Amino acid sequence: MVLIHVKYGDDSQFLYEASLETPVDECTLNITSIYNGRLKISRICSEMEELKKHGTLLPPEIIGLTDEQVVELKLIDKWGETCIPSGGYTFHKDPIGRRNGKQPNENMQNVLTKTIEEAKACVSKKLVQSQIPLTQKKVQEALDILRGAIMIVYPMNLPPHDNIRLEIENNEDLTGTHASLEVIAPNVAQLWFSGRELVREPNKKMKDYLGRNEKTKVVLKLTKTGSGPPAREPPLSEQDRKLLMAEAFKKQEELKKLDQDDDDVYLNSPWADGGSLKRNLHHIDNISWKPTK
Repeated sequence: MVLIHVKYGDDSQFLYEASLETPVDECTLNITSIYNGRLKISRICSEMEELKKHGTLLPPEIIGLTDEQVVELKLIDKWGETCIPSGGYTFHKDPIGRRNGKQPNENMQNVLTKTIEEAKACVSKKLVQSQIPLTQKKVQEALDILRGAIMIVYPMNLPPHDNIRLEIENNEDLTGTHASLEVIAPNVAQLWFSGRELVREPNKKMKDYLGRNEKTKVVLKLTKTGSGPPAREPPLSEQDRKLLMAEAFKKQEELKKLDQDDDDVYLNSPWADGGSLKRNLHHIDNISWKPTK
C-alpha cells in the first residue's frame, strides 16, 4: 500500500493508503469523500458550539428579527417548545438572534463539549504528523459520535430546519455560503502528482503515475477540474528552511565579529608568544613570582 499525503493548496489535509492497482477514479472519489467529510464534521462541530450556548436554531422566518418584530408579526417558534434539552434549560439570549436561547444544563453541555473534542480528534490534521492514515470508516465514526450526542441531549431530535440536523441527515444547503467554496463535488475532483494530472479514465490506475513500488510515500494535491495545476511543492520543508536561515544568520554574525577585530588581535593568543616554547622546555610555565619581604 502506498501512503498518500493529501494536500489542498499548500495545506496538509490527511494521509490515505491505497494500492497502486486501484483505479485513479476510485481513489479520487475516496479521497474527495474523506475531504468533504472532514469539512462536514467541522461545520457540525461549529454549530454544536453555538447549540450548547444558545439552544436550537430559530425558524428561518424569525432569524434576525427583534423581539418586538416577532410579537408584532405574531411569529411563534413551535419547534422550540418541543425540542427541549434533557434535564431542562436556562435562558441565554443569542446576541445575533439565530438561536432561541434555551441553553442546555451544565451536564449536557459537557456531553456536547467532550463529543466535539472527540470528533475533531478523529479527523485532526495532527494525524499526519503521527503517520496515521484516515479512512471513510473513521470519518463515519466521527459523524456517528456527533449524532449520538445530539440524541442524548435532545431525545426529541432537533428542529427539521436546524443546520446540525440537516448536516447529519445530508440535507444541508450550502448555496451562497463560504462553505460551498470549500466543498469539492466528486465529479469535478482532480488529483495531481508532481505537476502531472491523474486522468480519471477507466483504464488508468495509480501505478501509471506513482510507479510500482508499494512501499512509498507521495504527496497528491486535490483540486477542482478547470482550476489548473496546483503550485509545486517547495524544495525545502518549513522546518528545513528555518534551520537554513538560522545557520546563515549565525555565519553572518561570525563574519561581523571578525570584521570588528583588529588584524593583530592574534598576538594576544598564547600560541603567538615567542618565548612560550623556551619556558615550556625549562618547565617554568605558569610560575607566579612573589615579592620578597
